[in-house]
Amino acid sequence: MTKRTAAKYKIDRRMGENIWGRAKSPLNRREYGPGQHGQRRKGKLSDYGTQLRAKQKLKGYYGDLTEKQFRRIYAEAERVRGDTSENLIGLLERRLDAVVYRAKFVPTIFAARQFVNHGHVEVNGKRVNIASYRVKEGDVVSIRERSRQLAIVLEAVGLAERDVPDYLEVDHNKMTASFVRTPALGDVPYAVQMEPNLVVEFYAKN
Repeated sequence: MTKRTAAKYKIDRRMGENIWGRAKSPLNRREYGPGQHGQRRKGKLSDYGTQLRAKQKLKGYYGDLTEKQFRRIYAEAERVRGDTSENLIGLLERRLDAVVYRAKFVPTIFAARQFVNHGHVEVNGKRVNIASYRVKEGDVVSIRERSRQLAIVLEAVGLAERDVPDYLEVDHNKMTASFVRTPALGDVPYAVQMEPNLVVEFYAKN
């Protein structure tokens, strides 16, 4: 289980945005940050601060990845031909936990990581329990038959607050999701604006 599960909404408040678009976010009630100094007036961020905030927001969105994990993904995005910021988003969206979340098999990205780790997910008919497993185009992700009636799955399927993106073909009757293509930034249904170009700038300078 991710170390941030119990405090995931502190990420929202620290960023000052409801980054997953969830109705339960405390930011809907309190627009200031966590802790005793959360209500202090915010100063204008420097360029470094703006870039750091963009990196923290993107890391947080995908389950608060560790810096080591995130930097490894960034390094790979940089090596691949093409736009580094677009490559970064594509690699993040190909993570198995991200696909499970996007397919609305679970309600949150944090739940997706735990769900995969507990062995409820198969890829092309074989059980995979590694959340960072990278899905390829054409792969079919499915929920194991004995796990399809779990309360968390039934809750997620009924959520109205987000839609399944068109780079996945999902059948909620069979509990399967086909990964059709690697998305570009504009294809990903983020609830708030993500700025991977600022993440690239951050790593280029630091």
